[in-house]
Amino acid sequence: MSYIMLRQATLDLPIYDVQGRSLKKEVMRLGRRNRIAEDHHGIIVVRALDSIDLELVDGDRVGLIGHNGAGKSTLLRLLAGIYAPTTGTVERKGKVVPLLDISLGMDENSTGRQNIRLRGLLLGMSDREIQEKQDEIAEFSELGDYLDLPVRAYSSGMRVRLAFAVSTAVDADILLLDEVMGVGDASFKEKANARLHDLHSRAQIVLLAMHDNAAIRSMCNKVIWMERGTIRAFGATEDVISAYMASL
Repeated sequence: MSYIMLRQATLDLPIYDVQGRSLKKEVMRLGRRNRIAEDHHGIIVVRALDSIDLELVDGDRVGLIGHNGAGKSTLLRLLAGIYAPTTGTVERKGKVVPLLDISLGMDENSTGRQNIRLRGLLLGMSDREIQEKQDEIAEFSELGDYLDLPVRAYSSGMRVRLAFAVSTAVDADILLLDEVMGVGDASFKEKANARLHDLHSRAQIVLLAMHDNAAIRSMCNKVIWMERGTIRAFGATEDVISAYMASL
């Protein structure tokens, strides 16, 4: 059984490059509305997530909605372990696979085949698992002989194909998706979407951040409405989406 449990999880992010008295004064003025403050070392700190309580279990398919900057992507990164909470706790059981930046860990000077292993290891795959799936990943990417060339020789579309093929070959208990993840050119999109839906169906818990309410309605049984780093509402998909749309 997989689960996610957050208890009063709060995340403060320091901003080290705020310089100049006038700029700092303006940031502090905005802080009265936007949870920006100054710590005892004089460093500007943004409260990205504030006192999040959340519990998800097997079968949960959860959409994250809210305007840009509401905290959706930050929450996914907290759940992925990229960020540690400043206060509070985050508990996870099950293999977590974050598809937030599918090109992360790829080396420009290594070949496509070498990058299959590099990206696979970063996603938590074992050497044996990578070897078993390497041919399938290569076939799905449709890169052929280019897999023996350095990635620096690839077009942007070819890089996305390779990264996507590796990332979606992983078996996940908990799947974290951000809609900013590209799927390549138009000819690859239909094939990529089918693969993504298959990965989605095999995971026990799925969280995805999207602005497409129609897609959320079709894929999710619950929705989290994020606002200013907090959970404004969490519940049945239609109830939360309707409340969110009424607030706009």
